[in-house]
Amino acid sequence: MNNDVIAVVAGHEITEADFDAFKKGLPAEQQQYLQNPDAVEFFKKQFVSLYLFAEMGKEEKLDETDDFKDMMKNVERDLLGQMAMRKVLETISISDEDAKAYYDEHTEMFNKSETVHAKHILMDDEDAIKDVQNKIADESLSFEEAAQSHSTCPSGQRGGDLGEFGRGQMVPEFEEAAFAADLNKVIGPVKTQFGYHLIKVEGHSDAATSPYEEVKDSVKANLMKQKQQQVIDEKEAELRAKYCK
Repeated sequence: MNNDVIAVVAGHEITEADFDAFKKGLPAEQQQYLQNPDAVEFFKKQFVSLYLFAEMGKEEKLDETDDFKDMMKNVERDLLGQMAMRKVLETISISDEDAKAYYDEHTEMFNKSETVHAKHILMDDEDAIKDVQNKIADESLSFEEAAQSHSTCPSGQRGGDLGEFGRGQMVPEFEEAAFAADLNKVIGPVKTQFGYHLIKVEGHSDAATSPYEEVKDSVKANLMKQKQQQVIDEKEAELRAKYCK
């Protein structure tokens, strides 16, 4: 725990540990900015500002108003509810045996479709793209260099890399050529509605079932969510019967 003092407000020392606790409560979309030192300083300033305005609120006796008391009731309700839910959920666990049994009973959920990993070069003119193809063939230009300098597709800046894709994600002419291509062999030009393509397939994965070890963590996480929801629903029904009379 870092007890270095950030500021002193009305005699109260605000420490780095206090700020760390504050950061944990920030929304996820704001926490991603905490990798930036400037953002950290911005949030730290905000944090100290809260203490400053809180002191102002005390001086003006805002904590004695009905609005403040109503808000505190809501805060108390929310905190108690969240703590009670955590207590209900804290004993739940999913064993490896539970996860494996679920996987074995639902193997169809873990089927992976056939995919290829491909790069391409897209140009408007057939003769021009054939000229580029010849330069790649005689190794005066690499496929990636050609994509960067000649391709009209934004992927050209990545050496033409389209990443991995399955069937149904590309136009039919491109898909047919890519899935039939030999690995690392430049094919084309292939004509589509977008122009002329040179294609190089660097990986081809057949349809298969993901092995258990590959998906174990996601299986356990999904089972945990299901179990937690089941337990919460059961406890809520119990509490309704107890308190809603």
